[in-house]
Amino acid sequence: MTKHRVVVGLSGGVDSAVTAYLLKQQGHDVVGIFMKNWEDDDDSEFCSSRQDFLDAASVADVLGIEIEHVNFASDYKDRVFAEFLREYQAGRTPNPDVLCNAEIKFKAFLDHAMRLGAEKIATGHYARVRQNDSTGLFELLKGVDNSKDQSYFLHRLNQAQLSKALFPVGELCKTEVRRIAEEIGLPNAKKKDSTGICFIGERPFREFLNRYISKEPGWILDERNRRLGKHVGLSFYTLGQRSGLGIGGVKEKGAARGAGDHSPWFVAAKEMDKNVLRVVQGHDHPMLLSHRLDADSASWVAGQPPAAGTYGSKTRYRQPDSPAVIGSAATNSHFRLDFPEAQWAVTPGQSAVLYDGDVCLGGGMIAAVDPNE
Repeated sequence: MTKHRVVVGLSGGVDSAVTAYLLKQQGHDVVGIFMKNWEDDDDSEFCSSRQDFLDAASVADVLGIEIEHVNFASDYKDRVFAEFLREYQAGRTPNPDVLCNAEIKFKAFLDHAMRLGAEKIATGHYARVRQNDSTGLFELLKGVDNSKDQSYFLHRLNQAQLSKALFPVGELCKTEVRRIAEEIGLPNAKKKDSTGICFIGERPFREFLNRYISKEPGWILDERNRRLGKHVGLSFYTLGQRSGLGIGGVKEKGAARGAGDHSPWFVAAKEMDKNVLRVVQGHDHPMLLSHRLDADSASWVAGQPPAAGTYGSKTRYRQPDSPAVIGSAATNSHFRLDFPEAQWAVTPGQSAVLYDGDVCLGGGMIAAVDPNE
């Protein structure tokens, strides 16, 4: 194996810590970098990068590697957070982790690492990279641990970025990563996984968003235009949302009490022009199902769209792959997917990502959705 100077993004978590350990065991010259991406209210109880840096520094000390603290907060605000707010204000539900990987971790961080003389960079993502022997192209693969696979969040990476990327824990299951961390005495071996958005952390989301987006309350209507209550601002809701609506069941006057009276409500549409939140009862209501979507801002790992045909697809993280048909009209910026089986709560602003088996082909941002036909 060729030995490289590898700069590892040490987040303070166990995955990146084991990543650094594995690379050092393989004989690489390993250097750690801690990325600070968020500064606003960073001393709060929800998102203190100080503790994460202390954890990352402790890991570096145990492994005997150097660590550098780098502030990318300005890049983050300009490249990720500004776009995040624009999308929410337009009524869509963006996924900042996707943009963060493409713009910060594999652009600003990659550029910084190259200036330090790195030949490769590495992160603790559960994904894999391989070079195709016949085409010479780099391929992005799902992580071995299906329950932890993060290729969905990495689908915007291009050939230049993948050629420099290493994902050692993508070859392992999470349980094995934890076992290694404990075995070698890493101080963060039992540290809880982060579940928050990459800059928000574990803070209450609506409260956080409220600081940056003006809210305009309006009516919550069902499909028959009955008023069920008031919403606090359309930006604070997402399609398929069930909790936090503040409404109960609706019963027709004089009707006998039936099983459907108290079926849960789900957000089915956000009508921005009318400032109306449209809700329906029942998980499988037709308004929550879609057979087609259009996606913009496409990004293909190979540099061009895949051939027309049927592929696996995800329209949200942590869902099983669903068959989707892409036509010959797909371009480097736009594509349409048709689903033989209706998909639930396909949400504008989220990513539609295509797979050929374990190979992630790329994807785009969901721009429009056709309702169930």
